[in-house]
Amino acid sequence: MTARIEIENLNQFYGKKQALKEINLTIETGMFGLLGRNGAGKTTLMKVLSTLLPKSEGQITVCKRKVEHAQAVRNITGYLPQEFSMYPNMSVYEAMDYLGVLSGLPKSQRKQRIPELLERVNLQDSRRKKVKQLSGGMKRRLGIAQAILHDPKVLIVDEPTAGLDPEERVRFRNLLCEIAENRIVILSTHIVGDIEATCEHIAVLDRGEIIYQGTVSELIGQAEGRVYQAEISKSELEDLKQRCIVTSMLTLGNNVMVRFLSEEKPFASARPCDAGVEDAYMYLMQGRGGETGCSDSY
Repeated sequence: MTARIEIENLNQFYGKKQALKEINLTIETGMFGLLGRNGAGKTTLMKVLSTLLPKSEGQITVCKRKVEHAQAVRNITGYLPQEFSMYPNMSVYEAMDYLGVLSGLPKSQRKQRIPELLERVNLQDSRRKKVKQLSGGMKRRLGIAQAILHDPKVLIVDEPTAGLDPEERVRFRNLLCEIAENRIVILSTHIVGDIEATCEHIAVLDRGEIIYQGTVSELIGQAEGRVYQAEISKSELEDLKQRCIVTSMLTLGNNVMVRFLSEEKPFASARPCDAGVEDAYMYLMQGRGGETGCSDSY
């Protein structure tokens, strides 16, 4: 079975409102990042791919299965939605076992696979805890375990690290990368750091349209030569914000260390910097709304 998702000319409507516009994507084995601000259409696309939402127009195949054949696609797909909840009064093991029954896994297979998965997501010591007693990060890891219980070829995760503390976020990213070694993992997020830490191939979605698809390094290349850093006074900060896209700032007493985008060096003390994913993403998104960089010399 070929691990590939092919999306051709996908348009999605909610009544008269068009949520997705002419989406064309090919996704293969490994981590694939879908990046975009809230409301860009990421969740809609995830729901269509996971057959939770019938497509309006276009063609989609998931590992050679047409998305219209919902059960066939669900048999090879795992999905972790943004809002995940499951059987709060069951223990972790009981919830996994019940979901295994619903998935049609025989008892012998469940007895072997559930402990292996709980060990993999670092929940084996919590197998007797009730689901409602788990922390947010533990619930997300349980969500991953249930999503891959039937060993799918495709795993779709929607905003999985939102609300997690930094340590749990890193642990979750590492887990996704391990899982992606032999399957497609689609990570949908508005958090640029999640994409930078895990994905080589990405697509950026805005207002229902794909505005970029390619590698992370190619995206960064679009912002090279346009990223600067400078230490300025706090009184100068507002003027700089009016002229340039400020991507980060750090207060240093009465001054501020700022990182910003500009098409050319705007003033003598500005120092060029290597571009990062966040710089490139901001550059791309600003291009959707108007001119990028400083409008005049500082």
